Amino acid sequence: MKTNIKPLFNILLGLFLFINSSISLAQSYAKNGMVVTASKIASQTGVDILKQGGNAVDAAIATAFALAVTHPTAGNIGGGGFMVFMNSEGKTTTIDFREKAPLAATETMFLDENGKIKDDSNHTGLLAVGVPGTVAGLYLAYQKYGKLPWKDLVQPAIKLAENGFEFNWTLYGEALYFSSKADEFPFMTTYFNNEKGEISQPGDTWKQHALANTLKQIRDHGRDGFYKGEVAKKIEDYMKANGGIITTEDLAKYDAIEREPIKGSYKGYDIYGMPPPSSGGVALIELMNLMELVDWDNIEFNSTEYVHILAEAMRRTFADRAEFLGDPDFNLDMPLDRLTSKEHAKNRFENINMERASVSDSTKFGQIYDGKNTTHLSVIDKDGNAVSLTYTLENWYGVKMGSKDLGFIFNNEMGDFNPIPGFTDSGWLIGTNPNLIAPEKRMLSSMTPTIVAKNDKPYLIIGSPGGRTIINTVFQTTLNVLEFNMPIHKAIEVMKIHHQWLPDELIYEDDLMSPDTRKGLEAMGHSLKATGYLGALMGITINPESNIITGASDSARPEGAAIGY
Repeated sequence: MKTNIKPLFNILLGLFLFINSSISLAQSYAKNGMVVTASKIASQTGVDILKQGGNAVDAAIATAFALAVTHPTAGNIGGGGFMVFMNSEGKTTTIDFREKAPLAATETMFLDENGKIKDDSNHTGLLAVGVPGTVAGLYLAYQKYGKLPWKDLVQPAIKLAENGFEFNWTLYGEALYFSSKADEFPFMTTYFNNEKGEISQPGDTWKQHALANTLKQIRDHGRDGFYKGEVAKKIEDYMKANGGIITTEDLAKYDAIEREPIKGSYKGYDIYGMPPPSSGGVALIELMNLMELVDWDNIEFNSTEYVHILAEAMRRTFADRAEFLGDPDFNLDMPLDRLTSKEHAKNRFENINMERASVSDSTKFGQIYDGKNTTHLSVIDKDGNAVSLTYTLENWYGVKMGSKDLGFIFNNEMGDFNPIPGFTDSGWLIGTNPNLIAPEKRMLSSMTPTIVAKNDKPYLIIGSPGGRTIINTVFQTTLNVLEFNMPIHKAIEVMKIHHQWLPDELIYEDDLMSPDTRKGLEAMGHSLKATGYLGALMGITINPESNIITGASDSARPEGAAIGY
């Protein structure tokens, strides 16, 4: 009689993984808590806070500040973002700290006398900077749901900035790039320098004293340490001297907002996401509603038919996004209940031609420009509190400008507004009313921090950078976990596609789509475009029976890590 040793092997493997849960693996396992980010150092910072008795919100705050030091391409105090929080009792809420347009902003501020965008000014230069929201958002989350003292959450980032951390190869490559662009980006040319005034080398200890001083103001004065006092005055002075319009009044008036989450469901799972001004929650739920109508028993994963259905669902969802969504404080008639309803998905699904690609019509629908340099962190603590937080500078290193006295980089989020009122073309430009520029208005976002629950307990915590692609990468990863039962690392790494209605093209990850599938999609009328990768997902799943926590950091972020204990 043969003995089946597989169950014993799995038990021993699980024990090994628990013991070595802090080792960087494709997946990391833990029992007590987990933090997943694009920076190993920041992930460890969050875990340290959990070990000190902090909850998931505390860990997320400390991690976010640490990312502002170790992951400057997207981690930030000069940008903004969104947090979804589920407590141990299953109650879910969100914090909106999206940037705002300055008080001096106007609908046509980026246009020349001919009504054309002037010198890409909605993406470059200080006019492109929105009033930052990150510090206000993290402080509001702390006031509402934090546990440890505020100073304890900011101090680790101060230590990293003041004492330095090991300069890595990713940062070195970026430093070399900017060193060749001295005329174009003078601030970035010296940003990575060491104390001798030379570019830091891999393995060097990189210190950021100006950033440490700014963080000390935030540590000592909370929200006011950024939005009032000497930091706010230095921001205003820098703006005035370099063509910006943000003032101390803009900063003092900025407020983060707690909002009710967007809620949907998929085959027994509850999905919680961000409401507008993020389009992520609405779009994800519309996409998942569409997927409930698919006969998955007869469709092979990653087949031509599979990709076609996903692309057509994305096309319709992004059309709705462009037509209806914006800042809810300025757009009170957004049909959110209809867009997230099962009935709306059924109507959308019925006009999908399973044999042929639809044609995107720029006179009816479209999609805005959205930058790629965002970052995401996922956290769960020992009590089952969960945080999904995405924040951004918009483009890679934002506007690539900042004051040497402050040490951080400003966003260029104003480019997320529709820049030309009433004008929509077949490419990137959208002119629909919900997302036109107005003073103190929040620009529409694609950020999609998400928590999926089973029986009021967190099951999946997920999010990604990627600008306009965020919605679709989070959607596909969520579908991979819920529908195809993939482990989180596989759900993150398998092929992703992206369609956003306009431009009318299906983007796919190069080398991950088979030639036969590409040929089949082209024969159906899809216009294909290859890219290196889509998104950089940071995810956690929690086994509802064993309570084993599994985390994974996308290989697209080589400095990232899922760390648990």
